[in-house]
Amino acid sequence: MVRPVVDRRAPLSHEEIARYSRHLIIPDVGMEGQERLKAAKVLLVGTGGLGSPLALYLAAAGVGTIGLVDDDVVDASNLQRQIIHGTSDIGVHKIDSARASIREINPHVEVVEHRTFLTSENALDVLDGYDLVIDGTDNFPTRYLVNDACVLLGIPNVYGSIFRFEGQLSVFYAKEGPCYRCMFPEPPPPGMVPNCAEGGVLGIMAGHIGTAQGIEGIKLITGAGEPMVGRLGLYDALAQEWTYVKVNKDPSCPVCSDDPTVTELIDYEEFCGMPAHDGVVEADRSLADLEILPTEYAEIADKPDVELLDVREEHEYEINRIPGAVLIPKDTLAGKLADLDPTKEYVVHCKSGQRSLESTELLRGAGFKARSMRGGINAYARQVDDSIPVY
Repeated sequence: MVRPVVDRRAPLSHEEIARYSRHLIIPDVGMEGQERLKAAKVLLVGTGGLGSPLALYLAAAGVGTIGLVDDDVVDASNLQRQIIHGTSDIGVHKIDSARASIREINPHVEVVEHRTFLTSENALDVLDGYDLVIDGTDNFPTRYLVNDACVLLGIPNVYGSIFRFEGQLSVFYAKEGPCYRCMFPEPPPPGMVPNCAEGGVLGIMAGHIGTAQGIEGIKLITGAGEPMVGRLGLYDALAQEWTYVKVNKDPSCPVCSDDPTVTELIDYEEFCGMPAHDGVVEADRSLADLEILPTEYAEIADKPDVELLDVREEHEYEINRIPGAVLIPKDTLAGKLADLDPTKEYVVHCKSGQRSLESTELLRGAGFKARSMRGGINAYARQVDDSIPVY
């Protein structure tokens, strides 16, 4: 049994006793558990899909201090799942929007703002002083970074992830069981696992997994029940079914074993071979010989020796398309190389540039002239043809 991670208690005012009355009459929470919640300091990494229900429900539950880590602004595409933000918040810093929603729900909660993305340089300073971390990120570099920082600081990490109709849930707490690296020692190859921006996600999945993470956080704080240390929950929304897998502590884990080889934070983007957030993609991959701007493609689009390849999926092609583009989904491209004309120059596009970069490298490796359209069809729609919808 995992002991409560918060050994402090903060007295409740009369107003708070009335506010939390439905908690106080639960034997497994009661006054002691609610006072632990008020004394608790919880860090939420991300105020997006998972972070939205987490922040709302933890604030409503009476968690005394909620730290928010984010350096992004609200976009219209966020609103399908990031319910802490509204239409009027588009263009507003996510932390500002989240803070306003939290204070509207519960003015007794202290909100600590970390207007930054987590990096190897700042993570230990940001996480230090919190009782637990709840990871709401959607990329592998930050997941490994959060895990390693939590292990080094000795605090639990409540993990969740979502993709399309699927979700994952666990608690990684090296003092009591395995860490994230015990389950996933190495990240998947770049491009093997698409992110939500490329592959999509059912919006309500964020609420389902995010609230489940919140429950695990409350269990860790109050000591109620058995947190999911050493177990991975796999949720299939289409079957409305949870499957649980046991996760064992790896005695040779490079981070949480008795003889660790990783004793400080590393370069996680290099370790994973991918950027930690979307803002890095254009900056790190703006190579003149590998990419072409949408405006540059528009200038050569009518040339007979130039062909535009769309490597998205068929259902994406139904949403929007660039006139003249030939659809060859990325996963089928390797089998279609024989059908391509080696005398042509290929411009490759997807939604936002990730899949097209990988497809361009495949084409070049096979001897074709190819460049990837930077920013994909969304950038083309914004920069060249605003009659094309952005998704």
